[in-house]
Amino acid sequence: MNRFVFADPNLCIGCRTCEIACALSHQAENTVAGMAPSDFAPRLTVVKNAHVTTPVMCRQCDDAPCAQVCPNNAIVLEDGFVKVIQSRCIGCKTCVIACPYGAMNVVTTMVEETKGAALFTRKVPQTQALKCDLCHHQESGPSCVQVCPTGAIRIIEPETLTETSQQKREAAAMSAVVATGC
Repeated sequence: MNRFVFADPNLCIGCRTCEIACALSHQAENTVAGMAPSDFAPRLTVVKNAHVTTPVMCRQCDDAPCAQVCPNNAIVLEDGFVKVIQSRCIGCKTCVIACPYGAMNVVTTMVEETKGAALFTRKVPQTQALKCDLCHHQESGPSCVQVCPTGAIRIIEPETLTETSQQKREAAAMSAVVATGC
């Protein structure tokens, strides 16, 4: 079972601090200074409507529908999380359609391409799939978890999920005992 980030919509206030922290943690310089709006690419999206406010991000599925449909095997389960190998991604958007949570994003940026002996440089579009990678590049873990002012976002380890499930089973069993009067 994979670890994943969980967001509690009952605690989320929709401040979007998690989006900013996510985008910054994936920037080369981790600073807002000089960041163009086109560079703002968080790997989670805060959903706000009349009924709910919560960040939506990759749930690190064990069966990963996005990975199953990727024609280039660019999405793989490695190092304990589902990740995108950018050198294989062709930006076909099949993963976006397959993700049951809407957690996949495909972004296009302009990058410089050099031809020949550095004589000819031009800007070309580069498309890549982005998704939560649990901030694997940081020892401290996901940035969104660290900055959430209400504690609505937390990391769920497989052991935690097992313990929670056991506690719910025990509570259900006790409710049944109390209801039957046994």
